[in-house]
Amino acid sequence: MSSNKRNILFYFTLYMAVQLGFSQQDAQYTQYMYNTLSVNPAYAGSRDVLSIALLHRSQWLGRDGAPNTQTLNVHGPTSDRVGLGLSIVNDEIGNNTTQNTYVDAAFSYTINTSESDKISFGLKAGGHLLNVDFNNLRNYSASANTITDTELYRKFTPNIGAGIYFHNNKFYTGLSVPNILQTKHFESTGGNDNLVSVDRMTWYLISGYVFYLSESLKFKPAFLLKATPGAPLQADLSANFLMNDKFTLGAAYRWDAAISGLFGFQMTKELLLGIAYDSDISELGGTKFNNGSFEVFLRYEFIKKDKIDLTPRFF
Repeated sequence: MSSNKRNILFYFTLYMAVQLGFSQQDAQYTQYMYNTLSVNPAYAGSRDVLSIALLHRSQWLGRDGAPNTQTLNVHGPTSDRVGLGLSIVNDEIGNNTTQNTYVDAAFSYTINTSESDKISFGLKAGGHLLNVDFNNLRNYSASANTITDTELYRKFTPNIGAGIYFHNNKFYTGLSVPNILQTKHFESTGGNDNLVSVDRMTWYLISGYVFYLSESLKFKPAFLLKATPGAPLQADLSANFLMNDKFTLGAAYRWDAAISGLFGFQMTKELLLGIAYDSDISELGGTKFNNGSFEVFLRYEFIKKDKIDLTPRFF
């Protein structure tokens, strides 16, 4: 392998090391409370309407080639018990040098455990495409020949996931494993000695509770725990206030990593806009390395006119 190709593998390994260091093999979100389908297939159809959500995240603002992520989630109920969904995640670093694309179909089955409580079981199936283009590396000197297989790394791997999700009008909790199968990249023919990256199974635990402080004010603390074997536990804590069922203001803390501000605006009963900004508090933070991270979220829901409860859901 040439020294230039070792460089791209070095940078890719550095990125994966950062991912693993923060238990972040899967794409990271601050507004995870609005993006639950990406991590838990049991969430599919839980909002009782057809829901379409888009999210864009720019991480480490001010750094050339820093990661950015886009997600598209579509899900809804097909009956009182069955929900279906589609999740697409695109995660890119290094000005398209390294690109991860995930496409998954989700299925959920819901059981009423009481008049107000529901428990859903979810499965998902899909695949992951990893594409590494050595020619996009700034200090890579391409040969005069056309791009060959040795200058590109492409690998598609199928995967499956599962989750469980319990909720009522005030409380929710869920446990999930989005990707159960382990994926190995850059493995040598002789074994695992030269293995650069292993996508390991990650567990997600999410939960939140809504306190009705008054007719016009609701308060929802929530948390997300993310655990990957061989990596530190990641904990995200958030607290949001919903005012007049229209404006959301809140803050979040990612343990030893970042603090965040969150804002949401229910533009109509169908359309929600969300914005979040992270400020790093780790060694990667501050102006020495980056200017924080930014997220924008947009969700549209097809609410039926004859639906009795048109109050915007807080989760």
